[in-house]
Amino acid sequence: MSGDGPSKLDEGPAPEKSFYRMSKSLYERIGGHEGLAGLLHHFYADVRQHAVIGPIFNARIHDWPAHLANIENFWARQTGGPSTYSGGMGKHLSLPLEPEHFGHWLGLWEFNCRKHLPAAEAEEMIALAHQIAGHLQRMVFGRPG
Repeated sequence: MSGDGPSKLDEGPAPEKSFYRMSKSLYERIGGHEGLAGLLHHFYADVRQHAVIGPIFNARIHDWPAHLANIENFWARQTGGPSTYSGGMGKHLSLPLEPEHFGHWLGLWEFNCRKHLPAAEAEEMIALAHQIAGHLQRMVFGRPG
């Protein structure tokens, strides 16, 4: 350092958003427990009322608060947050699922993520949901959706 002016270290602009996104988990960036619980609350309220997939969920889930707590643990694990989730997706194999159901589920997920999350985090959550849906479709149908 020659002393001719400030060094790059002295300039000190605040960290960029991209660095912020890389240094914090997706779970933290969506608001942790509160942010995830809020997203899931809105999403599953829409799912329960949906004409096509609502009846499938409502026929199987009798304790919605317990289901939401379990799903929150699942999504916390997927997004890098604290989780006690130890289940898999095998429960879905007994459901009367068709390929169209995944499109409806993903459509509601995309809508709710974009409505309730910052844009970058919404797109990450959407991409993650598409990966999970693809894996589940391979389990259910033996092929990707």
